[in-house]
Amino acid sequence: MFDRFYNRLTAGKIRFPILRGFLLSILALVLVACGTSPRVMAQDRMFLPLSVEFLGEYRLPKEEFQGTSVGGISAITRDRQTDRFYLLSDDRSERNPARFYTARLELNGTKLEKVSIEGVTTLKNANGETYPKGSIDPEGIALSPRNTFFISSEGAVKQGIAPSIAEFDRSGQVKTPLAIPTRFLPDAENRRGIRENLGFEALTLGITSTLPDDPFRLFTANESALVQDSPTGKSIENRRVRLLHYVIDPIGSPVLVAEHLYLLDEAPDSAIYHGLTELLALEREGYFLSLERTFGLEGFGAKLFQVVNASATDTSKITSLSGELETLQVRPLEKKLLLDLGTLGIDLDNLEAMAIGPRLPSGDRSLILVSDDNFRKDQVTQFLLFRLKEK
Repeated sequence: MFDRFYNRLTAGKIRFPILRGFLLSILALVLVACGTSPRVMAQDRMFLPLSVEFLGEYRLPKEEFQGTSVGGISAITRDRQTDRFYLLSDDRSERNPARFYTARLELNGTKLEKVSIEGVTTLKNANGETYPKGSIDPEGIALSPRNTFFISSEGAVKQGIAPSIAEFDRSGQVKTPLAIPTRFLPDAENRRGIRENLGFEALTLGITSTLPDDPFRLFTANESALVQDSPTGKSIENRRVRLLHYVIDPIGSPVLVAEHLYLLDEAPDSAIYHGLTELLALEREGYFLSLERTFGLEGFGAKLFQVVNASATDTSKITSLSGELETLQVRPLEKKLLLDLGTLGIDLDNLEAMAIGPRLPSGDRSLILVSDDNFRKDQVTQFLLFRLKEK
């Protein structure tokens, strides 16, 4: 009732102007006394009432599996039917052929006790061969309702290899590539496109039906600003990320239907690298979790946000996002901080992967984050377990 009354006031539906002004003044005083503004209330209603609780950490020991080095985990996705997870390695076919692993996560109540590698699948190109060294940089993976995987690659700008997204079957064979907009493809003059190692790091599927013939949505984003969106390298422009929205239909090729602006948080002064490393579409359409990762003189940091598309501007027709957003008349996606992982009291590694896990004994969903150890001895493959709860 209060919400309806407030909406009528702010929409001008109280017929007598003097009375309306008086009531708005009284309402404003009440809200201020309560420490709440109408703007804050409207923003709170925009987001889902989510909370995140840290439950624990597990570190995967360094290991070899079937002749491959397990490491470089850049993405994770779960098969609900088998309760198995798929871990994508970002090995550019340099140590071993590009691949992903099948893993089992053993939960005992709210504790992650063990992660076991059970299988490895090698990715194959259109010729049915493993990808040559340096020709692919796998960064995002998602399991689709039609029992296939969608995998993104950052490409390699310096080697002239474009970023890509493609569908792969269970055996790792590439099937269908997605059309990438020209604005994401680097040119010879370095005036447009993704920057080196800052391409399609994040990838997620929005699934409203598990039927294999029903359409679903794919979302991906560059890790940091495109060249043309931050031509001067200003920090305020480097925060401007473009989120692509595709519809995958059983008939015809995937279709790009929209693009929106995602604004990174301001990077700490000590940051050397700062970017968007993962997106996770929630069951409620239009809602996401996002993971932003920072590396600097003080080590790694990460923040978890809730993101919502609340009438964000479609930026697909805007050539460059440099300059003032107000002048461009661009409204970004809305986001809200859920957790600064720097407050957990543990050493963080290079967090890049995120997935919804099985239900916890309480009935709440689990959330799993994984780090990329970069195949370095001084880094770890770190699994973090959280309770994702709707209040």
